[in-house]
Order: sequence, then C-alpha cells, then structure tokens
Amino acid sequence: MNNYKVKLIKEKDIIISGKGNNSIWKEANSLTNFSSPWDNKPIKKIEFKAVHNSEKIFFQFKVDDNQTYIHASEDQNDSINNSDRVELFFRSDACLNPYYCLEIDSTGRIMDFKAKLNKNFDFNWNWPDQEIEVKSSVKLTYFIVEIAISIHSLEDLNLLKKGIIETGIYRAKYNRQKDNTFQPTWISWINPNTESPNFHTPTSFGILSIDV
Repeated sequence: MNNYKVKLIKEKDIIISGKGNNSIWKEANSLTNFSSPWDNKPIKKIEFKAVHNSEKIFFQFKVDDNQTYIHASEDQNDSINNSDRVELFFRSDACLNPYYCLEIDSTGRIMDFKAKLNKNFDFNWNWPDQEIEVKSSVKLTYFIVEIAISIHSLEDLNLLKKGIIETGIYRAKYNRQKDNTFQPTWISWINPNTESPNFHTPTSFGILSIDV
C-alpha cells in the first residue's frame, strides 16, 4: 500500500485559517501524485499535506482550479455531492466495516457519514463537532481546504492503530459540458483498479504513518 508520512510538529494551540499561511505546512511532506484512472484527460495539480501534534492531525488540500463549481440545491448534502470537492475516507479494517467519509467542498461545507461495504451509507452519523474543524478559501486559480481532527476521535473510532491510519484521499472535479450540464472527473491518490469510478472499495486506500 502507498504510504504517506505525517510529520510530528512541536507547535501547540494551532489555528487553521484555510489560507495556507500557517508555518506548519512548510514542515509537511508534499503529496501530488494524484490521477484519474478512468479519464485520459490531464488533471490540474492537487497537493495534499498533513502534520500532527499531540492533540490533532492537520490536513491540507491545495487544488489548482480556476472554475470552481458549486451545485445549487436547497439540500446541503445534495449540493456538496454534486460540487467540486475533496474527500478523506478512514477505514477501521480492510473489510470496510465500518469506514468514515468526509467530503468537503471549496466553501468548507462538510458531508460526513459512516459507511460499510457496498456503499451502505449512514448519513445520520456525523463527526462530533468539537472534534473536527474545517476552513477554506477560494482564489482565482486555486482553492484550499484545511481540516483539523482530534487524535482522540480517531482513536475512539478505531481508526488510528499503532501509528497508522488507513486512508483514501480523493478529489471530484465537475466540468461543464457542451449542453451546460456538469459531469465529474474522479481523482484518487491510489488507483483502485476498478472498471468504473469507485472510491468506496478496499483497493482505493493507502496508509498515513503518524511520525513520533
């Protein structure tokens, strides 16, 4: 499995801004090897970073995009599900029993849910508010999403085990078609080797190794 090392930082009381201007990101490893296995068209750069201290893990996506799309809908989950977004999935075991999904659009809205294999989704589940924070910003040529998650909550959900979190890292890019509809390009850190786009499969996960 692909492995990304989450570096330990000394800073305490970190405040994320969603603007990428915190010095913690300079200490992080940069992950950029994303691809769309189901689409031959080139994709714009996506950079993922993560660091941690004794209390939280901090994640950042910087996504090149000069035409960020937000789907208009009164239902927030429907809007996020059909908008440009980034995604983090965390699994408790290789059987996906269960796994937890965070899908976050460029405005910082969260669609979070618990799932089991075969896309068995529980949208009534939410990450505890006090255990997660999201900030974002949109610029002319890119957007940034920053996420802070408590280590306590990851341990409680049986996701952080012996310094390892089995994680899927993804992006959905909605492109305007000739008929003015928008269709997604599905982008992943790991190629799951599925015939059609599918993030909800054991083969789409890699490893985050938590440095100590």
